[in-house]
Amino acid sequence: MSNPECIAKTGVVQSVDRDRILVRILAESACSACHAKGACIASDTSEKLIEVNPADAGEVKPGQVVTVNMAASAGNRALFFGYILPFIAVFLTLLIFSTLTSEAVAGALSLAILIPYYLILFLLRKRMASRFRFSITT
Repeated sequence: MSNPECIAKTGVVQSVDRDRILVRILAESACSACHAKGACIASDTSEKLIEVNPADAGEVKPGQVVTVNMAASAGNRALFFGYILPFIAVFLTLLIFSTLTSEAVAGALSLAILIPYYLILFLLRKRMASRFRFSITT
């Protein structure tokens, strides 16, 4: 039985260090489970490495199958910072500069706004990582 306030994925422990545990999970697109995925190029699967703090995990060993959990609210926060906020920044920049300059310049500036946005996210990555915590259950 799963917790509706928690996002859970099954993975395999890749490595265990003193300060982090790496878990390899298989990330699948929504259409990868479709019966027609063999004839369609839209299906996509990839492996991801999730870093977990050892304080948020029990005793695990490399090769062990575990479940990686994250609060659903953290997933919503990641969606906001990764997709919604940059879209709003691009859209507002496009609206503002389209009245002041040509369409080409407004389009270029609206895309260029993403450079400082993602640079700021990169610089704040340690602070953001503390808000996106994963835990492991065996």
